[in-house]
Amino acid sequence: MKTKFKLFAIIMVIATIASLISACGSKGSATDSQKKEDFTFAMSGLYPPFNYKDNAKLVGFDVEIGNALAKKMGMNPKPVTNPWETILSALKADRFEAVIGSMAITDDRKKEVGFSDPYYDSGAQVFVKKGNDGIQTADDLKGKKIGVVVSSTYEDLAKKYTDKVSTYNSDVTALQDLLVKGRLDAVITDKLVGMYAINQNDLSIQPVGKPLSLDHMGIAIKKDNKALLKKVNKALEEIKEDGTYAKISKKYFGADINK
Repeated sequence: MKTKFKLFAIIMVIATIASLISACGSKGSATDSQKKEDFTFAMSGLYPPFNYKDNAKLVGFDVEIGNALAKKMGMNPKPVTNPWETILSALKADRFEAVIGSMAITDDRKKEVGFSDPYYDSGAQVFVKKGNDGIQTADDLKGKKIGVVVSSTYEDLAKKYTDKVSTYNSDVTALQDLLVKGRLDAVITDKLVGMYAINQNDLSIQPVGKPLSLDHMGIAIKKDNKALLKKVNKALEEIKEDGTYAKISKKYFGADINK
């Protein structure tokens, strides 16, 4: 009888151990399947409504587009900030996988990095203080003091009209300086950004004429990371087709800026 009892106890112990091992194995498998690769993407964080800080949280159109792309690719989104003037150098140094920061696709930049298909287009707009009738066309910019964001395509554009170009880290700061007597005559920046800044900050500023140029904004990725570029383009196409892109766009601009 004792022998049978001991045998039964041994069998129960073995069964319990096997059950625990099986449970641990299952838990580990579930954890592994849930673990996602990070998709770290950078921006200046100073470009509302595209990317900016709200109560220390990074938000904006670019952030939500990046999050949506990561979801489509089955990755974990990690938006980060980096100074705009060094953002491509940081990308090439593997600080992050992509730049989703409203970066215009240019021939010079294409020499350094790869670009996705454009995810929106926008124009370079001239803004002046309300009541400033001295600037009504692009020709009126000649010799004037113009403010732009540092290392932007607008800086190169402004230099075609004048050598009096002041650079800023933020479009909002540049636009506000239009209201400081004698500091700036005009600001050249993205039309959507300028209009948003004026409305949000109740600035006595107005756009002048039609946009000076049209920029195609793309997602910058290291040249040798062709696999990620392919995945990003596929995900971008998918969020445009399933309505995700339109939903994000309408949240910030009241319309689908992809159309």
